[in-house]
Amino acid sequence: MYVQLLKSLNRLHPRAWDFIQLSRMDRPIGIYLLLWPTLSAVWIAGNGAPTLANVLIFGLGVVLMRAAGCCINDFADRKVDGHVKRTADRPLAAGRIRSREALALFAALVTLSFVLVLCTNATTVGLSFGALALAACYPFMKRYTYYPQVVLGAAYSWGIPMAFTAATGTLPASAWLLYIANVLWTVGYDTYYAMVDRDDDLKIGVKSTAILFGEADRVIILSLQLLSLGCLLLAGNRFELGGWFQLGILAAALCFVWEFWTTRSLARDACFKAFLHNHWAGLLVFVGVVLDYAMR
Repeated sequence: MYVQLLKSLNRLHPRAWDFIQLSRMDRPIGIYLLLWPTLSAVWIAGNGAPTLANVLIFGLGVVLMRAAGCCINDFADRKVDGHVKRTADRPLAAGRIRSREALALFAALVTLSFVLVLCTNATTVGLSFGALALAACYPFMKRYTYYPQVVLGAAYSWGIPMAFTAATGTLPASAWLLYIANVLWTVGYDTYYAMVDRDDDLKIGVKSTAILFGEADRVIILSLQLLSLGCLLLAGNRFELGGWFQLGILAAALCFVWEFWTTRSLARDACFKAFLHNHWAGLLVFVGVVLDYAMR
């Protein structure tokens, strides 16, 4: 239904679908993975009662910045995506969109995101430049390091400190526990994603944690996920979150164990499903945060 609605936009412009695919709006999984931890931080920073303005600013900001990140990612990968089975038909790789058009859309989305940030305060505006730098450099990291997933984690987690400065004007040290937890979680699920393309990446010389971890990939992913939950529990203690939050953590842990079990064959489809499944873990933690405040 959602995809069909997006495809109907082609009636307004014959190339609309190409730009929707470029920004990955037809594949909202990336929005979910970025949204749940960001909203969790918004709720915690607002002590369970965030302002509607902050919810809207960070909710819309997630959608815009994720779309911008996809644009710059495809620009960076425009010469290699055609050699990877999963990405060969992306608009830039297939020649349906030109490089300058992708950069123009990236600039437009970043500008809209910055307008949203201007509705907060000077500290948050200052932090937003870090978000832009991380989003812009991440796609190029896979050429130089086996840790591009760490850079992605840093980018995907940057909304967490911004949520605190937007709500309070300050950045408590405990907020960095949430940040570290999200970086660890992101490295874990994006390694599952990279495992889908590992054979192709080895052929074309693209680096990733999936290649770095080798045969220990699943064990390391599960370890990172459990460390992430450990950091969340520490943060929850600092922010005085209780049983409902801990129940959300337990539910997320069960999600991670399920992913570990179902990927034992290392089949591409299984790894991709495990990546997608992380959306539920993030949602369950967020629900735990909301319920913990609501039930007090």
